Amino acid sequence: MSGIKREAGALLKAVHARSPLRINDIGGWTDTWFVRQGKVLNLAVLPGVEIQVRMYENRGRRKERVRVRAENYGRTFSLDPDKPGFAVHPLLQFAVGMIPVPRDVRLDMSISSSVPAGISTGTSASVCVAVIGALSFLFGRPLPPDRLFSLAHEVETVKLKQQSGIQDQISAAYGGVCFIDMFDYPQARVERLDLPERTWNELDRRICLIYLGRPHSSSAIHEKVIALLEKGGGASGHIEKMKAMAEEARNHLMKGDLESYGEAMIHNNECQRALSPGLVSETADRVISTARRHGASGWKVNGAGGRGGSLAVLASADDSLRRKMLRKIQDLGFGIRTLAAFLSVTGFTAWEESGTEEIFAGGAKDSGPPVV
Repeated sequence: MSGIKREAGALLKAVHARSPLRINDIGGWTDTWFVRQGKVLNLAVLPGVEIQVRMYENRGRRKERVRVRAENYGRTFSLDPDKPGFAVHPLLQFAVGMIPVPRDVRLDMSISSSVPAGISTGTSASVCVAVIGALSFLFGRPLPPDRLFSLAHEVETVKLKQQSGIQDQISAAYGGVCFIDMFDYPQARVERLDLPERTWNELDRRICLIYLGRPHSSSAIHEKVIALLEKGGGASGHIEKMKAMAEEARNHLMKGDLESYGEAMIHNNECQRALSPGLVSETADRVISTARRHGASGWKVNGAGGRGGSLAVLASADDSLRRKMLRKIQDLGFGIRTLAAFLSVTGFTAWEESGTEEIFAGGAKDSGPPVV
């Protein structure tokens, strides 16, 4: 109870929760409102977003009864969960506001992630899923993955009125390797691939996450691409190719063909470059050149692309080449570095601090394809 004043009342319950990040989104850009129908294959990875929530008696019946520590930003603030606002960290405020908080309790919430902000791995979606999931679990009403996805997507698109596809929230809620068939935005069929154990382990061993040295910042480029896609024309042809690549990549993984999967990553990366050259930065190309020289099988900018952010690389099957590649990438300078990334079998997961309650995980590895 470090940092909690006595006036907060007795500790009633404490929970931990986490949600994974999303990388290597083959078919990204097609899961958006301006495309309407799309297909994406992505990977959920850990470490992701970590949350701890402790619930106390609200003896003073204060309205600002939720205290949030945004550890990555070094910021602590309190809020009234009934009246979330835009003054500070609105994403967190409106995520908290999606789950009713009883007036007779106060919450102390810590949120952290081991990755830098703005690396184009769907961190904001993971935060939303983790906050909403942790609160629903805390109050004894755990939500299924489809509902977690829906509420988290609503925070960004309805409450904050931001542009947002659907793949990031789905990956955070479902975990694993997700094939998303969006048949009418934002409705989609979600399939968590039941990969052979050998394929899963090889993919986990070889996939690498590279930070490109600066936060992702390319809103002007993205608005330009969105305008082109809304008009149709040549840009729509690249979108159709990316949809097909997502399906091809899915089939390659199901067959255990990682070399062909890597080729799909490269083709998707070049499709993004064709949409707008600025979507694949010079820094990303430096890393790609190093990866190519060391036998990597695939590479792709994560998310929408642009300046900064991160890159997914499918390293060579040769361990010595993979390690040499990572050393050479570290030597590039400019803040470029490798980040830890491990495939996450589950999506959102929560448990009681005492460890006496059964864990709640967002779906099982062999679950069927629910409609969300």
